[in-house]
Amino acid sequence: MKKIKKTVQVGNVLIGGTNPIIIQSMTTTKTQDVQSTVKQILELEKSGCEIVRVAVPDMDAAKAIKEIKKEIHIPLVADIHFDYRLAIESVDNGIDKIRINPGNIGAKWKVKEIVDRINDKNIPIRIGVNSGSIEDYLIDKYKGPTPKAMVESALNHIKILEDLNYNQIVLSLKSSDVLKTIEAYKLIHSKSDYPLHLGVTEAGTLLGGTVKSALGIGNLLLSDIGDTIRVSLSADPVEEIRVAKMILQDLDLRLFGPKLIACPTCGRTNINIIEIANRVEKALESVKKPITVAVMGCVVNGPGEAKEADIGIAGGKGEALLFKKGKPIRKIEEENIVEELLKEIEKL
Repeated sequence: MKKIKKTVQVGNVLIGGTNPIIIQSMTTTKTQDVQSTVKQILELEKSGCEIVRVAVPDMDAAKAIKEIKKEIHIPLVADIHFDYRLAIESVDNGIDKIRINPGNIGAKWKVKEIVDRINDKNIPIRIGVNSGSIEDYLIDKYKGPTPKAMVESALNHIKILEDLNYNQIVLSLKSSDVLKTIEAYKLIHSKSDYPLHLGVTEAGTLLGGTVKSALGIGNLLLSDIGDTIRVSLSADPVEEIRVAKMILQDLDLRLFGPKLIACPTCGRTNINIIEIANRVEKALESVKKPITVAVMGCVVNGPGEAKEADIGIAGGKGEALLFKKGKPIRKIEEENIVEELLKEIEKL
């Protein structure tokens, strides 16, 4: 049975409890460049992002939050390090959530200044522990940035906030190492009731980062661990949303639109299945129906896979057989496959 975490509200979005797993991303623009930042956030919104984070390295970035908030429609998170004044300025400019490590803010009175400012505004804090920024004494104690070191760091940060009677907390314990990430989250899951923000940090480029994120985040979600996710990629952040949605949909945790089944092709295939599958996948981005679409290349596995789908094709020689709800409908010439398949999807 899933361990139900506490519920934290970020703007108009709820994280934890029995709420859906929320998709997040982070902008790559300079936050003080309001126009570019807003443009990117609107693109992320359109792709399905539900919470977005911006870097706040200085006062100009903190002040820009006020103008950014006027133009966007999803909750905004400020990424703060070291300087407590940046957190306070972000709060004063309407931020919905703050990501800090209380331990690197400095003296306890500085953390108290932040908590005093946000307590009456219902603004949560994400304690973001990364394996690359663990306190030196914990590195020495555990002989490196181990999962146990990450968890102890997180628990210490939690205590700082709880001692100030603050408990609107979300936790993340990220490493670029998939196995360390999984172990750290499983350990903190057993020790804390705060919602967990999942991710494999600095996962890599589009291909490598997608694989690492799917392995790490997917493993934890299958263990009923996690309340919100961010896929970290060295790519356009819109790609992070696409991958996150695919992870959630393929685990049947949320439905965003069609599922595409496509065969890898082989020497039996007599139509250009790769081109057809890519064209269908692109076209399905605008379709919101939770259906399964099969694009299969031959008569060996094709009819069976297509039969299990809501709709699909099985390739022949220069043509394909269209299936709908398990029944063959008609043959389609190769050059018309994509258009005819999409027409039939619209009729469903």
